[in-house]
Amino acid sequence: MTVLTRPQESPALRALIDDRYSELAARCRQMGVPLHDDAGVAERIRRTLLASDFAFDTWFRQPQLLAPQGLERLRSGSDASARIEALKLSDDETVCFTELRRFRHAEALRLVFRDVNGLDELPETLSATSVLYEVLLAAALGWSERALAVRYGHSRSHDGALQRMVVVGFGKLGGSELNFSSDIDLVLAYPHSGQSDGARSLDNSEYFVRLARQLVRLLNEPTVDGICARVDLRLRPFGNAGRLALPFAAMEQYYQSEGRDWERYAWIKARPVAGDRNEGKQLQEMLRPFVYRKYLDYTAFAGLREMKSLIDAEVARKDLADNLKLGPGGIREIEFIVQLVQLIRGGREPSLRVRGLLPALTACEARGHISAVRARALREAYIFLRRVENRVQMLRDAQTHDIPEDALSRERIAFGLGHASWEELETELARHRAHVSEEFADVLMPQGGRSASAPVEDVTLWQQACRETLDASVMESSGFTPGAEAAEALQKLTQAASVRAMSQRSREQLDRLMPQLLAVARNSVAPGACLLRLCRLVQAVARRSSYLALLEEQPAARLRLARLFAENAFLAERVIAQPLLLDDVLDPRIDQLPLKRADISAEITRVLATLDEREAEAELERLNEFKASVAFRLGLAFSDGRADAVATARRLAVLAESIVLAVTALAERELVAQHGRLPGEGNGFAVLGYGSLGGEELGFASDLDLVFVYDSKRAHLMSDGARPLEGSRWYQRLAQRVMNWLTVLTRAGRLYEVDTRLRPDGSKGLLVSSLDAFEGYQKSRAWTWEHQALLRARPIAGDAALHTELAKVRREVLAVPRDRDAVLQEVSSMRQRWRAERDRSDAHQFDLKQGDGGLLDIEFALQGLVLANAAAHPALLNITANAGLIEACRSAGLLTGQQAGLLAEAHGVLLHRALACTLDLRSRIAPRDDEVERLRNNTRDVTTELGFAF
Repeated sequence: MTVLTRPQESPALRALIDDRYSELAARCRQMGVPLHDDAGVAERIRRTLLASDFAFDTWFRQPQLLAPQGLERLRSGSDASARIEALKLSDDETVCFTELRRFRHAEALRLVFRDVNGLDELPETLSATSVLYEVLLAAALGWSERALAVRYGHSRSHDGALQRMVVVGFGKLGGSELNFSSDIDLVLAYPHSGQSDGARSLDNSEYFVRLARQLVRLLNEPTVDGICARVDLRLRPFGNAGRLALPFAAMEQYYQSEGRDWERYAWIKARPVAGDRNEGKQLQEMLRPFVYRKYLDYTAFAGLREMKSLIDAEVARKDLADNLKLGPGGIREIEFIVQLVQLIRGGREPSLRVRGLLPALTACEARGHISAVRARALREAYIFLRRVENRVQMLRDAQTHDIPEDALSRERIAFGLGHASWEELETELARHRAHVSEEFADVLMPQGGRSASAPVEDVTLWQQACRETLDASVMESSGFTPGAEAAEALQKLTQAASVRAMSQRSREQLDRLMPQLLAVARNSVAPGACLLRLCRLVQAVARRSSYLALLEEQPAARLRLARLFAENAFLAERVIAQPLLLDDVLDPRIDQLPLKRADISAEITRVLATLDEREAEAELERLNEFKASVAFRLGLAFSDGRADAVATARRLAVLAESIVLAVTALAERELVAQHGRLPGEGNGFAVLGYGSLGGEELGFASDLDLVFVYDSKRAHLMSDGARPLEGSRWYQRLAQRVMNWLTVLTRAGRLYEVDTRLRPDGSKGLLVSSLDAFEGYQKSRAWTWEHQALLRARPIAGDAALHTELAKVRREVLAVPRDRDAVLQEVSSMRQRWRAERDRSDAHQFDLKQGDGGLLDIEFALQGLVLANAAAHPALLNITANAGLIEACRSAGLLTGQQAGLLAEAHGVLLHRALACTLDLRSRIAPRDDEVERLRNNTRDVTTELGFAF
């Protein structure tokens, strides 16, 4: 409840309130209505009279609303639906008209009374107003249906099913945020063609048109009691030229072939508000692909710009600059800012498909598409503007968005909203509108966006490429070398089949965009390479106007893209292969990245839930898109210096672990559908991550080292499906399916390459081992290097109980007492062998991974220390990551503080350089600069001090 203060009224306003209060008291005496005007009641009545002439008129016409029972109704926190049973409409049409209007006036008075007396906040007032009109629509539709049925029977489809009209509410009614005196935007529909079942049968097309006319007449026709609701049907297909009601099939055909951008915006808020609401939901689902596109849809900018230009023309023509809704910085601009995000992203993110402005703004903020600061400012402006708008309409129940010109009316609005004067309110109003106007301008036409003109020389270059007259010398003089390659790339682009097949509108868009791309490429650190990659990207997306729109509309996207394409070959290739990543180029949203296992798993669940059908192929495609997006944003964060190498490698490993977990669950679901489950708790299956995955040090292009293990006790049990399998075969199928789904090539790419050669007996062994076989191998036949590999192993997916058993086996294997000298000798021997086979260092370059003093020297030294000392320090076995092991060995006294510091520095820097090489599509080989030489020498000194001979 809002605490209200009472400003000092002017004499004219005080006289107005006193006179009207006296008139109402006299009216009550005349009609025999008791008015208990104690201080609290009188104050609330007077406050209502200050704000609303409509309230005075309604009380004068229905003085019983001032009686104790009437005032109790006005104070009630229940909306109109709680009193619908009292609305018993007479069969007599004239009486029905009166009853509908008197009910509406009484309920509208309740809204005014509660709002001006601080009993409701704005969202409650708007929601209750929407409910009131839904109640009126339901009552009027029910009366109209009964009246029509008397003459023509009931509507039925061709197969005889009973049908009702579907009333779809749009705009603020659809969003449950209706103004006090707003019109109600409706579209009327019915499910199927057919005819009525009465003695005088009508075709459904005529039946529902007549029903529509009767419904509108009951609500919209003026009588001595006014109107019940202002009904606007112009949003229907073909507008005023279209039929009043259409079957679903006709509506679907219209929106597929004729639907315009502004209609997509309109349908964002649409919902069934009366009639057959279940069928209405089916209609919404049918039209969802029209509203929300499968891919990110930046063509929504063009629709928004077109609507805004039409509104601006109307504002200028009708002098509506101060209009609260349509004027600059008004309510409509806030709605456009939020709806633009919804249209662009709603096809991919169902959480954005909400109708009300405030819930939609909250959803956009939660997903990181509108910053918290911007969202707060827009929310405050919206609430302020809507409160003022509502009070303007409550004043005289007028459908207006213009502030009255006369001083007394302005004083009433200002005082009713708790301002000391109109000037104070006007100042705050101007502040909010200026901020909204600035925000909207940034969204609609960002600096350097579509309206910006490209340099003349770049326009000329593109025109020459289109005419096939561009030569290498011109390109080189423009800053693109080698010029021949750049000229050829541009001319090939103009002749590409995808470009030649463009529509005229898309080709015009391309002709505006390419000079802009030439300009940003020239200003990058590698103009030639950047331009070549940009040409490949444009050719890849030429058939997708949304991506061209993104680059044309968003200068920030062009600049980031040029920098990325010039500096990061690996990430550039990812964008060319998966243009969906363009969205991540524009808005990396690193603060919104799910970085923890639970967060990534929750996000995967959310992403898969957006699919219309849970089918494996579609799920794998969506998983690929998700993995690519998160990995790409991690790459940007690393490249931009917002995340260090150790954190990036760990996050890439967490991402991979979460993907394996999701794929394992999907594979099990499909296997169970075919063959049923095996007896017992859990599934008895575990996936072990080895290597860089197990060690939480994954690279951008790393494969996954996986080993599969199953519960030995279930090897010979049978599954319970229609096509049962023996346990060992069931687990073999599950492991194969996990492998296949991780590596299969989808339209969105491949998740990972997988290597299973670290399993018992390597490539000669079974793909999946029983726990007993795994334990027996590790304890009796495994080599020391295999125990080194086991040090980095950890369960990443599958049965938690089996994970516990595997952890126990691992500990038993690795914690056995070992001869230190023997361990150091074997580890050193294996390291020497690997270096001899794999080190690509030479006199000028250093292999960051395999080189003498490189990353593997650090890793092998740590593994040797743990193997030699795990019996005395079993806590070392709890850690698989190299960075963590350095600190753990220092804490255990196995490394001095200085040794640990030197290894940690070398590990971090060399890992950073290795990741940077990958991002530039180079081998992990670095020039032998002073830093590299210092770090590798430090590593060699430490490993030698520890007793290793690498």
